[in-house]
Amino acid sequence: MDLTEGTQQIKVNRAKKNMLWFGIISLTMSFAGLTSAYVVSKERPDWISTFEIPQAFYISLVLIIVSSITIHFALTAIKKQQNGIGMFLLVTTFLIGVLFVVFQFVGFSEIIKEGYNFTGPTSSITTSFIYLVVLLHIAHVFAGLISLSVVIYNHYKLKYENGKTLGIELAATFWHFVDVVWIYLFLFLYFVK
Repeated sequence: MDLTEGTQQIKVNRAKKNMLWFGIISLTMSFAGLTSAYVVSKERPDWISTFEIPQAFYISLVLIIVSSITIHFALTAIKKQQNGIGMFLLVTTFLIGVLFVVFQFVGFSEIIKEGYNFTGPTSSITTSFIYLVVLLHIAHVFAGLISLSVVIYNHYKLKYENGKTLGIELAATFWHFVDVVWIYLFLFLYFVK
């Protein structure tokens, strides 16, 4: 099949999907670089090898997995023109995403209660890395929440009719990416001490 075949809209859709994937690959490389720096820094004498992941991060893990499921079924429902179910699942995904962010900050407060701050005399290279990668991830979750807000609005305005679901497909792909990144970061922080 010739890649130039198809209507102009198909070409535009393909270009948008390719741009999203290019961004996802770039972001993946950023997180890979940060976690590589984390591994290299473990050799420092001031590294805290006994650091435990806050309990709130475990709750965040469950929330992000559930949100990936809800957005998958939201996309499926909208493609089947089950608009009420789709809207319910989109809003549910958004609310779970907000809860995820809340529990990230609860996790930060747990780290601070243990006596570790982001900077200053009570900080360590270990916790500074953790704060950095988690805050970077939260920034991407915020981008995902903004995307979800746009999708919810567009779905309310019935813009995903007749198979025109590119917007929600892109948002769902990005949301799944953000979910996979948190699962990776959680497992990385759990096993690499």
